[in-house]
Amino acid sequence: ARLFLAKKNGRVIGRVAGIINDRANEKWGQRNCRFGWVDGVDDLEVWAALMNAVENWAAEEGMAHLQGPFGFTNFDKEGMLVEGFQEIATMSAGYNYPYYGHHMEALGYAKETDWVEFLVQSPDKIPEKVLRVQDLVLKRYHLRLVESKKKSLVRYSKKVFDLLNTAYADLYGVVELTADQIDTYIKEYFRFVDPDLTKVVIDENDGVVAFGLAMPSLAHALQKAKGKIFPFGFVHLLRALRTPHRIEMLLVAVRPDFQAKGIPAILMTEIHRNCKERGILDAETNPELESNTQIQAMWKHYPARQHKRRRCYHKAIAAIG
Repeated sequence: ARLFLAKKNGRVIGRVAGIINDRANEKWGQRNCRFGWVDGVDDLEVWAALMNAVENWAAEEGMAHLQGPFGFTNFDKEGMLVEGFQEIATMSAGYNYPYYGHHMEALGYAKETDWVEFLVQSPDKIPEKVLRVQDLVLKRYHLRLVESKKKSLVRYSKKVFDLLNTAYADLYGVVELTADQIDTYIKEYFRFVDPDLTKVVIDENDGVVAFGLAMPSLAHALQKAKGKIFPFGFVHLLRALRTPHRIEMLLVAVRPDFQAKGIPAILMTEIHRNCKERGILDAETNPELESNTQIQAMWKHYPARQHKRRRCYHKAIAAIG
């Protein structure tokens, strides 16, 4: 990786990270350099300086394309917001102003793929069709839900991330997590797991078939806290965690041999049931590849609107050497 800052009169006015992920390039047979953490003031000259710096470094390293925004792994923020600027951002996706995309396009960057996001309402009743599908699927395939207790869920954490590697393997840009990365994310995610909003489905051999991981939305609480925990910011955060009105869907995965068999209905039914008990009104889905119709089908039985779109840009460069 190579990190760049743009400065003017001693003040930082822009930043960008250039990242060469050798494992990704080997897996996908490409010579791509990623760019991420790109931010800057509304000045095309600044954006040109930042992106030229990454392009020149990538060319010296023998790369043929730039793509991004991307991070080191798929758990870092991906994509640049191009629709939904009036919506509140989620913690895992972030926010940017409209001029970001305009400057990227002015510099010759084009769309490579998009991620879409949905705001899903929690209806008064769980749809009857969803309940029927849940019962049918559980019985037909001899599946059961893991007990909604933190200790029980942590026990399956390693299997959950192993499933994530398998289920996401063919999705755009995905590189499987290493054992060390899995250990890191288990510590990061499962310390804060909410048993009511985390659902794991297992088979008769104790193997993880599917999981859904959500958490209370802290977006409004962070706004009220103005990004600071102290002196009183933590009060807003605690209130949002204890009595949330919205959740964020962080991760959903289904084992390939169980995809297209109605498994997501089980996850949605159980999360929805707990949402109703706690007075939660709606859910943010977080970014989903626009081509991932299986995931988007999860929302077809619920009132939902596609309210945000994020874009991965790419540009060909001439490798040096």
